[in-house]
Amino acid sequence: MKLTDTIYIAGHRGLAGSAIWRHFEKAGYTNLVGLRSDELDLTDRQATMSQIQEVSPKVVIDAAAKVGGIHANNTYPADFLSQNLQIQVNLMDAAHAAGVDRLLFLGSSCIYPKFAPQPIPESALLTGPLEETNDAYGIAKISGILQVQAMRRQHGHRWISAMPTNLYGPNDNYHPENSHVLAALIRKFHEAKTEGADTVTIWGSGSPLREFLHVDDLASAVEFLLLNYDDPQTINIGSGHEVSIQELGHTIAEVVGFDGDLVNDETKPDGTPRKMLDSSRLHSLGWTPAWGLQDGIADAYKWFLANESSVRSV
Repeated sequence: MKLTDTIYIAGHRGLAGSAIWRHFEKAGYTNLVGLRSDELDLTDRQATMSQIQEVSPKVVIDAAAKVGGIHANNTYPADFLSQNLQIQVNLMDAAHAAGVDRLLFLGSSCIYPKFAPQPIPESALLTGPLEETNDAYGIAKISGILQVQAMRRQHGHRWISAMPTNLYGPNDNYHPENSHVLAALIRKFHEAKTEGADTVTIWGSGSPLREFLHVDDLASAVEFLLLNYDDPQTINIGSGHEVSIQELGHTIAEVVGFDGDLVNDETKPDGTPRKMLDSSRLHSLGWTPAWGLQDGIADAYKWFLANESSVRSV
């Protein structure tokens, strides 16, 4: 991959895609291409085929997806399954038709079984049932991994897939119900502070353990893998550190400056009891994350404050 190669980043305005764009731009890549959803609907097969042919990229990074937290995944499973399958199939078929030799497909840690061994190795894929609250999204992402592997076997493309852990950072979705847990909590604690509330409610028991990765670390891993990895097996991208949802809440409260109490709503689902990726394969290749959790949350909150009037909230 050369600095002058045409690199198409699908989903370049989302949480992951925008971080990848920033990182690649800062690293000196001079021919980045991204199209807004109103310019190219990736669920439109013919439009996607035509557009990728016209762009003729050397590299495609698939960071496009319909995403959301537990509530959204549990409420709209048909939408999550259908739209993500369409996006993946259309983009990969278009990339193949355009002769793209290098593609990276970004998946999700929810591809792994609900009770997978911890930390979760890549070999745990398809060894047990998924977490029910986001199984539709997980199945879609598993299909993307298999499509990458099929393209490699049938056509010899040097395509790869990578599975990031829970992401957070600039340009996240801050909807209190349809967002990921860390972003939702930042907004909750911020609003509680500004409104002078005495408590903030945490969904579930607070006991589940989660791993979080700043999107800037994801972006650096994406570049690293495109330069150094060429294997059909998917590869995990994680920070290597886990925290309970309750501890996460206390950390966010400290960063935001909220002095009240945390209250647990145990009528809401916890989701998977523990989820931490085994990222030893990636780390053994020489990549390590740069952001610690508290500093990363502080960075995310700084961005939230600077963009509060326009942050995505739907």
